[in-house]
Amino acid sequence: MRQIAFYGKGGIGKSTIGSNIAAALAESGLSVMMIGCDPKADCTRNLTGEVQIPTILDVSRDKGIERLGLEELVEGKKIEFADVIHRGYRGVYCAECGGPRPGFGCAGRGVIVAIDLLKRLKAFEELKPDVVIYDVLGDVVCGGFAMPLRRGLADEVYIVTSADYLALYAANNICKGISAFANKGGSPLGGIIYNVRGMLDEADVVYDFAEKIGSQVIGHIPNAHEIAEAEIDGNTVIAYDGNTEIANLFRDLAVKIYNNSQTSVPTPLSPEKMIKIGQEIRRRTKEKYKKEV
Repeated sequence: MRQIAFYGKGGIGKSTIGSNIAAALAESGLSVMMIGCDPKADCTRNLTGEVQIPTILDVSRDKGIERLGLEELVEGKKIEFADVIHRGYRGVYCAECGGPRPGFGCAGRGVIVAIDLLKRLKAFEELKPDVVIYDVLGDVVCGGFAMPLRRGLADEVYIVTSADYLALYAANNICKGISAFANKGGSPLGGIIYNVRGMLDEADVVYDFAEKIGSQVIGHIPNAHEIAEAEIDGNTVIAYDGNTEIANLFRDLAVKIYNNSQTSVPTPLSPEKMIKIGQEIRRRTKEKYKKEV
């Protein structure tokens, strides 16, 4: 079973990329499971046609986890993996960890409970997926969100970023998390995925960042209108119009990731180097704005 985790700043496109990779791998005949680790519970919506599937934490609460505890909930067969795992496009197994009730508890802790529940239910042994994809909020300050890389659940981590400074800043923080746990059984970095967002498309900035941390840019996703059209329809690009250039790009990226063996322990950049990157991005943004005005 191959396990892959996508990390990155909130709103950077992790779910878009993860769901399209899942769709492409399923299309090729592999059995795929996608686990959303964002409390918004919207990571798998493009695979389920925007059907809001019940989250693992919501189902657990409904079944009495707060009263019975996790062990009794599972051993008493009050919850089964079919209650929390649903089929999406091409049979992709979809699960959403969910989060605590508003104002109560830690969302990252919810990820720990949800993954532990899936293991206790022997969901992976029963379903035997070829590939498991984790879509994780890029807040590695929180232990729960760092769990897939800290415990080495993922064979490798892929960081999604744009050329925006805050996205690269988050990417560098994620590299700090990977580096901290790498020698303690944690997951290595498989590469950077450059996802074009906003007004600035400066690929060389992202490629330079990847080189400096000792990694590679494994994918480059353009700002394509087909992606937005597909998501408005509640679909991946693969399902919405599989004959497009962008659909083939996702297929190629899926193959690259599945076959990738080039991993590394990244060397996070110092605050001074990150400031220099920020200054360069600011300069380019000002120049671009002046040209457009």
